[in-house]
Amino acid sequence: MVLAEKELAFETVLLNLGDKDQLKPDYLKLNPNGVVPTLLDGNNVILESSVICEYLDEQYPGVALTPKDVVARARMRAWMHFAEEVTVPAIRVPSFNRAFLYRFKGLDQARFEAEQMNVRKVRREMFQRMGKPTGFSREDVDIALGQLDDTCSRMHAALKHGPWLLGDQFTLADVLVIPAIDRMVDLGLEGIWQTNYPRVGEWYRRFQARPSFAATYYPGSRVSDFLELHPLYID
Repeated sequence: MVLAEKELAFETVLLNLGDKDQLKPDYLKLNPNGVVPTLLDGNNVILESSVICEYLDEQYPGVALTPKDVVARARMRAWMHFAEEVTVPAIRVPSFNRAFLYRFKGLDQARFEAEQMNVRKVRREMFQRMGKPTGFSREDVDIALGQLDDTCSRMHAALKHGPWLLGDQFTLADVLVIPAIDRMVDLGLEGIWQTNYPRVGEWYRRFQARPSFAATYYPGSRVSDFLELHPLYID
Protein backbone atom coordinates (compact mmCIF):
# COMPACT_ATOMS: atom_id res chain seq x y z
CA MET A 1 0.00 0.00 0.00
CA VAL A 2 2.85 2.41 0.79
CA LEU A 3 4.51 1.58 -2.53
CA ALA A 4 1.22 2.28 -4.31
CA GLU A 5 0.62 5.52 -2.40
CA LYS A 6 4.06 6.71 -3.48
CA GLU A 7 3.57 5.40 -7.04
CA LEU A 8 6.86 3.48 -6.84
CA ALA A 9 7.56 0.71 -9.33
CA PHE A 10 8.14 -2.65 -7.67
CA GLU A 11 8.13 -6.37 -8.30
CA THR A 12 6.07 -8.69 -6.14
CA VAL A 13 7.46 -12.14 -5.29
CA LEU A 14 4.71 -14.36 -3.91
CA LEU A 15 5.38 -17.11 -1.38
CA ASN A 16 3.14 -20.09 -0.65
CA LEU A 17 2.87 -20.05 3.13
CA GLY A 18 0.95 -23.33 3.06
CA ASP A 19 4.07 -24.96 1.60
CA LYS A 20 6.23 -23.03 4.12
CA ASP A 21 8.14 -21.16 1.42
CA GLN A 22 8.98 -18.61 4.11
CA LEU A 23 10.94 -21.27 6.01
CA LYS A 24 13.02 -22.49 3.08
CA PRO A 25 16.80 -21.82 3.10
CA ASP A 26 16.85 -19.29 0.25
CA TYR A 27 14.25 -17.12 1.94
CA LEU A 28 15.75 -17.49 5.40
CA LYS A 29 18.98 -16.02 4.02
CA LEU A 30 17.01 -12.83 3.40
CA ASN A 31 14.72 -12.98 6.41
CA PRO A 32 16.00 -15.21 9.25
CA ASN A 33 12.69 -14.65 11.08
CA GLY A 34 10.89 -16.73 8.46
CA VAL A 35 7.96 -14.35 8.03
CA VAL A 36 6.63 -12.04 5.33
CA PRO A 37 7.01 -9.42 4.05
CA THR A 38 10.63 -8.69 3.19
CA LEU A 39 11.62 -5.61 1.20
CA LEU A 40 14.63 -5.70 -1.11
CA ASP A 41 15.67 -2.20 -2.15
CA GLY A 42 18.86 -2.59 -4.14
CA ASN A 43 21.29 -4.23 -1.73
CA ASN A 44 19.23 -3.21 1.29
CA VAL A 45 17.13 -5.90 2.99
CA ILE A 46 14.43 -4.41 5.24
CA LEU A 47 12.36 -6.55 7.61
CA GLU A 48 9.09 -6.12 9.53
CA SER A 49 5.99 -4.42 8.16
CA SER A 50 6.09 -1.20 10.16
CA VAL A 51 9.84 -0.82 9.66
CA ILE A 52 9.41 -1.34 5.92
CA CYS A 53 6.69 1.33 5.82
CA GLU A 54 8.78 3.87 7.71
CA TYR A 55 11.84 3.06 5.61
CA LEU A 56 9.91 3.68 2.38
CA ASP A 57 8.45 6.91 3.70
CA GLU A 58 11.89 8.22 4.66
CA GLN A 59 13.76 6.90 1.63
CA TYR A 60 11.16 8.10 -0.90
CA PRO A 61 9.65 11.24 0.67
CA GLY A 62 7.76 12.53 -2.38
CA VAL A 63 4.38 11.60 -0.87
CA ALA A 64 4.60 12.06 2.88
CA LEU A 65 2.80 9.51 5.04
CA THR A 66 4.37 10.72 8.29
CA PRO A 67 3.37 13.95 10.05
CA LYS A 68 5.96 16.73 10.35
CA ASP A 69 4.88 17.56 13.89
CA VAL A 70 6.80 15.54 16.48
CA VAL A 71 3.73 14.96 18.69
CA ALA A 72 1.68 13.79 15.72
CA ARG A 73 4.51 11.43 14.75
CA ALA A 74 4.44 9.99 18.25
CA ARG A 75 0.68 9.45 17.99
CA MET A 76 1.16 7.75 14.62
CA ARG A 77 3.78 5.39 16.03
CA ALA A 78 1.57 4.63 19.02
CA TRP A 79 -1.14 3.48 16.58
CA MET A 80 1.42 1.42 14.65
CA HIS A 81 2.62 -0.32 17.81
CA PHE A 82 -0.94 -0.94 18.98
CA ALA A 83 -1.81 -2.51 15.62
CA GLU A 84 1.21 -4.80 15.73
CA GLU A 85 0.92 -5.76 19.40
CA VAL A 86 -2.87 -6.06 19.78
CA THR A 87 -4.87 -5.89 16.55
CA VAL A 88 -2.77 -8.11 14.29
CA PRO A 89 -2.36 -10.93 16.85
CA ALA A 90 -6.10 -10.73 17.54
CA ILE A 91 -7.14 -11.10 13.89
CA ARG A 92 -4.93 -14.17 13.51
CA VAL A 93 -7.17 -16.17 15.86
CA PRO A 94 -10.43 -16.01 13.84
CA SER A 95 -8.35 -16.21 10.64
CA PHE A 96 -6.91 -19.55 11.71
CA ASN A 97 -10.22 -21.03 12.81
CA ARG A 98 -12.15 -19.85 9.76
CA ALA A 99 -9.57 -20.26 6.98
CA PHE A 100 -6.29 -21.94 7.85
CA LEU A 101 -7.19 -24.69 10.30
CA TYR A 102 -8.26 -27.18 7.64
CA ARG A 103 -4.60 -27.57 6.62
CA PHE A 104 -3.96 -29.36 9.89
CA LYS A 105 -6.77 -31.87 9.46
CA GLY A 106 -5.54 -35.39 10.10
CA LEU A 107 -2.40 -34.32 11.97
CA ASP A 108 -1.88 -35.92 15.36
CA GLN A 109 -0.30 -33.93 18.18
CA ALA A 110 3.24 -35.10 17.47
CA ARG A 111 3.09 -34.20 13.77
CA PHE A 112 1.40 -30.89 14.53
CA GLU A 113 4.22 -29.90 16.86
CA ALA A 114 6.93 -31.14 14.52
CA GLU A 115 5.54 -29.83 11.23
CA GLN A 116 3.73 -26.67 12.29
CA MET A 117 4.85 -25.49 15.71
CA ASN A 118 8.54 -26.24 16.20
CA VAL A 119 9.66 -25.16 12.73
CA ARG A 120 8.52 -21.57 13.28
CA LYS A 121 11.03 -18.84 14.00
CA VAL A 122 8.97 -15.98 15.45
CA ARG A 123 5.38 -17.28 15.10
CA ARG A 124 5.84 -20.36 17.28
CA GLU A 125 3.94 -18.79 20.17
CA MET A 126 0.85 -18.58 17.95
CA PHE A 127 0.82 -22.33 17.48
CA GLN A 128 1.74 -22.91 21.12
CA ARG A 129 -1.32 -20.89 22.13
CA MET A 130 -3.43 -23.08 19.88
CA GLY A 131 -1.80 -26.07 21.54
CA LYS A 132 -3.28 -28.71 19.28
CA PRO A 133 -4.30 -29.18 15.65
CA THR A 134 -8.00 -28.65 16.41
CA GLY A 135 -7.92 -24.85 16.55
CA PHE A 136 -8.49 -22.09 19.04
CA SER A 137 -11.06 -22.57 21.78
CA ARG A 138 -14.25 -20.55 22.13
CA GLU A 139 -12.63 -18.64 25.00
CA ASP A 140 -9.60 -17.73 22.87
CA VAL A 141 -11.81 -16.59 20.01
CA ASP A 142 -13.93 -14.44 22.32
CA ILE A 143 -10.82 -12.80 23.78
CA ALA A 144 -9.59 -12.02 20.27
CA LEU A 145 -12.98 -10.60 19.27
CA GLY A 146 -12.88 -8.41 22.37
CA GLN A 147 -9.49 -7.05 21.31
CA LEU A 148 -10.84 -6.31 17.84
CA ASP A 149 -13.80 -4.55 19.44
CA ASP A 150 -11.34 -2.46 21.46
CA THR A 151 -9.48 -1.57 18.26
CA CYS A 152 -12.71 -0.41 16.62
CA SER A 153 -13.69 1.56 19.72
CA ARG A 154 -10.36 3.40 19.71
CA MET A 155 -10.64 4.06 15.99
CA HIS A 156 -14.17 5.41 16.39
CA ALA A 157 -12.97 7.84 19.05
CA ALA A 158 -9.97 8.97 16.98
CA LEU A 159 -12.04 9.45 13.82
CA LYS A 160 -14.17 12.03 15.58
CA HIS A 161 -11.38 14.50 14.74
CA GLY A 162 -11.09 13.88 11.00
CA PRO A 163 -11.33 11.41 8.14
CA TRP A 164 -8.16 9.56 9.16
CA LEU A 165 -6.78 8.28 12.44
CA LEU A 166 -4.63 11.39 12.94
CA GLY A 167 -7.14 13.85 11.54
CA ASP A 168 -6.83 15.32 8.07
CA GLN A 169 -3.61 13.56 7.03
CA PHE A 170 -3.56 9.99 5.76
CA THR A 171 -0.60 8.36 7.52
CA LEU A 172 1.17 5.11 8.24
CA ALA A 173 -1.22 4.69 11.18
CA ASP A 174 -4.05 4.07 8.70
CA VAL A 175 -1.81 1.81 6.60
CA LEU A 176 -0.89 -0.42 9.54
CA VAL A 177 -4.49 -0.84 10.72
CA ILE A 178 -6.18 -1.53 7.38
CA PRO A 179 -5.00 -5.17 6.96
CA ALA A 180 -6.83 -6.27 10.10
CA ILE A 181 -9.95 -4.27 9.28
CA ASP A 182 -10.10 -5.64 5.75
CA ARG A 183 -9.53 -9.17 7.09
CA MET A 184 -12.47 -8.65 9.45
CA VAL A 185 -14.62 -7.87 6.41
CA ASP A 186 -13.25 -10.92 4.62
CA LEU A 187 -14.11 -13.15 7.59
CA GLY A 188 -17.59 -11.65 8.03
CA LEU A 189 -16.73 -9.85 11.29
CA GLU A 190 -17.63 -6.31 10.24
CA GLY A 191 -20.66 -6.49 12.54
CA ILE A 192 -18.24 -5.60 15.35
CA TRP A 193 -18.25 -1.99 14.19
CA GLN A 194 -21.47 -1.67 12.17
CA THR A 195 -23.70 -0.99 15.17
CA ASN A 196 -21.49 0.69 17.75
CA TYR A 197 -18.63 2.23 15.76
CA PRO A 198 -20.01 3.61 12.48
CA ARG A 199 -17.02 5.90 11.92
CA VAL A 200 -14.91 2.79 11.30
CA GLY A 201 -17.17 1.80 8.42
CA GLU A 202 -16.96 5.33 7.00
CA TRP A 203 -13.14 5.21 7.30
CA TYR A 204 -13.09 1.86 5.52
CA ARG A 205 -15.20 3.21 2.65
CA ARG A 206 -12.88 6.21 2.30
CA PHE A 207 -9.97 3.82 2.23
CA GLN A 208 -11.60 1.76 -0.51
CA ALA A 209 -11.83 4.88 -2.66
CA ARG A 210 -8.04 5.35 -2.65
CA PRO A 211 -6.22 3.94 -5.71
CA SER A 212 -3.72 2.25 -3.38
CA PHE A 213 -6.52 0.11 -1.93
CA ALA A 214 -7.39 -1.49 -5.27
CA ALA A 215 -3.68 -1.92 -6.02
CA THR A 216 -3.22 -3.77 -2.73
CA TYR A 217 -6.46 -5.76 -2.46
CA TYR A 218 -6.71 -7.01 -6.03
CA PRO A 219 -8.83 -10.06 -7.00
CA GLY A 220 -7.28 -13.19 -5.54
CA SER A 221 -5.44 -11.44 -2.71
CA ARG A 222 -7.90 -12.06 0.12
CA VAL A 223 -8.10 -15.22 2.19
CA SER A 224 -11.62 -16.05 1.02
CA ASP A 225 -10.46 -15.85 -2.60
CA PHE A 226 -8.39 -19.01 -2.28
CA LEU A 227 -9.41 -20.72 0.96
CA GLU A 228 -12.76 -22.12 2.09
CA LEU A 229 -14.15 -20.41 5.17
CA HIS A 230 -15.31 -22.59 8.07
CA PRO A 231 -17.27 -21.81 11.27
CA LEU A 232 -15.58 -19.45 13.69
CA TYR A 233 -16.10 -21.69 16.71
CA ILE A 234 -14.85 -25.27 16.67
CA ASP A 235 -17.05 -26.56 19.49
